[in-house]
Amino acid sequence: MPEPYKLVNEQVVPRPLDEVFSFFSRAENLATITPDFLHFKILSIAPQPVQVGTLITYSLRVRGLPLRWTSKITEWEPPNRFVDFQVRGPYKLWHHTHRFIAKGSSTRIIDEVLYELPLGPFGRLAHRLMVKRDVRNIFAFREEKIRALFG
Repeated sequence: MPEPYKLVNEQVVPRPLDEVFSFFSRAENLATITPDFLHFKILSIAPQPVQVGTLITYSLRVRGLPLRWTSKITEWEPPNRFVDFQVRGPYKLWHHTHRFIAKGSSTRIIDEVLYELPLGPFGRLAHRLMVKRDVRNIFAFREEKIRALFG
């Protein structure tokens, strides 16, 4: 069985840890750092505030196809870390670890995503042809947006 794909994205922003984590702890801010072409819309967040067990359901479009996605917060360790896990959506596996590390008055943000696609060899082909690039582009947009928001 093939290993999951892995994406790691890191950046440092010139803002304190508590301020950065506070932004990421509010699920509604996810729309702010998601590219417009995904037509991302949060449908529900429960319970709030975000904690272990919170389910976040949203709609989006991937290459024009409408999708529903539900993530569950499986780990919650303010202000250093949280994990969201796809319980319903387009991936066979989506496990996203968000880490935040204070660096003086700045914060290092680390996103680590483990993901797998369904459909065996067809999923691997789709990854090679478009999904890998799409995921990288989404995180590149996110990095740019975070830089604009936090300086």
